[in-house]
Amino acid sequence: MAEDMILDFSKNSDMAIMILRYFNVIGSDPEGRLGEAPRPELREQGRISGACFDAARGIIPGIKVKGTDYKTHDGTCIRDYIDVTDLVDAHVKALQHAKPHNVGIYNVGTGKGRSVKEFVEACKKATGVDIKVEYLPRRPGDYAEVFSDPTKIRRELNWTARFTDLQESLGIAWRWQKAHRNGYSSS
Repeated sequence: MAEDMILDFSKNSDMAIMILRYFNVIGSDPEGRLGEAPRPELREQGRISGACFDAARGIIPGIKVKGTDYKTHDGTCIRDYIDVTDLVDAHVKALQHAKPHNVGIYNVGTGKGRSVKEFVEACKKATGVDIKVEYLPRRPGDYAEVFSDPTKIRRELNWTARFTDLQESLGIAWRWQKAHRNGYSSS
């Protein structure tokens, strides 16, 4: 619906518009300037990376994986994880190619899915912590596999994900987490 509204707006505007569809963002700035620091009330509904880091830091007792009976290689959902550094690069490429009256719509991802179990194992290795995992029944409506097809953005904007090592991206994010125990707060 949001895309439809943007497309309607573009019909009567000279604004250059690009729509980027991205999936599960992970990682942090490799130079340590920026990282993930959700407000406490948002942590419960946060992303899997935040839950893994909270568990590794002892903020929560472990993580909850919902669903182990999907028709995937290990029974858990498969998702496309995109490093934030690649996402920034995709935005820059989109801005460089944006033209009025020519809305670009692009999927931004690796094009490769990773299972939730693989993600958790990568997080355990990146943090060096044996994170406790509780397996629960699946959530209603969750798809077994969701990952991008980045063919169009590669072809039209010459963009491709470069930071695709899950453990490395999580390791960079973990360094930020350890250095910023209170997020951006100085207290």
